[in-house]
Amino acid sequence: MSFQKMLDSLPPYGKDMKLNLSSLINQPELTPVQAWGTLVAAAITCRNAVVTETIFSEAEKYLSPEQINGAKAAATVMAMNNVYYRFLHLTPNEKFATIPARLRMNIMRSHGADHLDFELWCTAVSAINNCATCVSSHEKVLRDKGVGEETILASVRLAAVLHAIATVLDAESVEPVY
Repeated sequence: MSFQKMLDSLPPYGKDMKLNLSSLINQPELTPVQAWGTLVAAAITCRNAVVTETIFSEAEKYLSPEQINGAKAAATVMAMNNVYYRFLHLTPNEKFATIPARLRMNIMRSHGADHLDFELWCTAVSAINNCATCVSSHEKVLRDKGVGEETILASVRLAAVLHAIATVLDAESVEPVY
């Protein structure tokens, strides 16, 4: 499905999401690589086949294979880390935080994308996955490296809107029971 066709397929209650994505895709705070990398990572995280297929197809126009790999890597490693570190945050048992994670995360050093773009994508994915620990960690790295709050928020905005679009498409794929 084309990007525009996906947006046009949204029902009236999803009109705001269509308008939001159409305007946010070209936010001046993000480079095209940052925007489309965010969308690739967010699409994977949203787990909607139509959204993922559509975003992957469109992203090929803006991202190199290495950048697409980096966005996929951000979504994948954060899928693991967000569950693990959210658990540590949620449990009152402080003993868990003293036990080594024993989780391989080598992809965080070998993803093939720009380091700051990767951190931005990890932040957006962590926002979708509701992991306060990972949001805080990746957002701090970005700020420490000079990335402004407007850029970080622009990426999270894109991820939030794409998540809402995936939610609409999921809702529309279910047969109503009357």
